[in-house]
Amino acid sequence: MSNKVLIVEDEFLVALNLRQTLSNLGFETVGIAPDAETAFKFAESKPDFALVDVNLRDGETGPQIGRKLAQEYGAVVLFLTANPGQLGEGIDGTIGVLSKPVGDEVVETTLDYLVKYRMGQLASPPPALRVFDRNEGPQL
Repeated sequence: MSNKVLIVEDEFLVALNLRQTLSNLGFETVGIAPDAETAFKFAESKPDFALVDVNLRDGETGPQIGRKLAQEYGAVVLFLTANPGQLGEGIDGTIGVLSKPVGDEVVETTLDYLVKYRMGQLASPPPALRVFDRNEGPQL
């Protein structure tokens, strides 16, 4: 099983740090997208996972990007944002949200959970992850 990740983040240094963390964990980053247009171009490569910020270069487009990546491209979508309240009770089809700033250890444990989720295995989410209630799939 591949572990391709799309990073949707407009803060370049944050995105580079995240890409390095993903690389160290054995994940392949298919691209870094600062806006919706770029995100959907990279989505053509069919990422397995997408890490999506809420507020991007083109505005508060993260929730719409996340929904489309999950529903139309089949990506397991996780939001990483300093503004988790903007997601309300969650976004249909997406997994959940981590509040930034996020340490490497939290990213690692969360990705381990996401891989298990994608494979249909039962797993407990890490404490830092707020899982959205609407998701179908393995329940805890």
